[in-house]
Amino acid sequence: MTDKSYLSQLRVPTKNNPLRILMSACLGGVACGYDSSTNGVYPSALKILTYDTVKIVKFCPEEFSFGTPREMCDIHGGNGMDVLNGKAKVLSDSGKDWTEGMIKASEKMLELAKEEQIELAVLMDISAACGSQVVYEGNRFGEQKVYQIGAGVCAAQLIRNGITVISQRDFASLEILYSKIDPKHIISEGAKDHHETDWYKEYFKTGNQELGNKRQD
Repeated sequence: MTDKSYLSQLRVPTKNNPLRILMSACLGGVACGYDSSTNGVYPSALKILTYDTVKIVKFCPEEFSFGTPREMCDIHGGNGMDVLNGKAKVLSDSGKDWTEGMIKASEKMLELAKEEQIELAVLMDISAACGSQVVYEGNRFGEQKVYQIGAGVCAAQLIRNGITVISQRDFASLEILYSKIDPKHIISEGAKDHHETDWYKEYFKTGNQELGNKRQD
């Protein structure tokens, strides 16, 4: 779940002292997806790039360790925190063990966050590296997709080191962020974060496989 209280307490940035945000590079328009794409276009994230009172630091942990293009990967046996604790693995779609590389990428991401004095991270939802609330349950490559609550490896590394992470689908949190960056921004009262959506509530209440397959990632 997102920490809206932290977002509400964010300082109002200025051009001389911009808000420092770490962003998944693909969300910022960098073609670093496994297939050399940007993994789609997400206006909710791209909007942040338009403000001159924000300093964006872009980083793709999977590209850092595995290059681009590359195989897709998935967490097996748990979530990102479990990987960091040695209880789960990261495997590529051909079965290669990418656990060590993903952990090294998470450490690099944390190092960068500390160097840049990052105040907030906006990361790609669902990703085995950057997912902040939901990741695949070891079956990204199968026809029957199953999801689990939890963060990806790199997001988990940031979270356990005290850095707040939200995703491009946390629309309510993003509304708070926009209002901090732009005092004229009027918060949309109907906006919801990922964990507040009907899909999330229904899926994790029932484990409905049809809902899982209907999800658009």
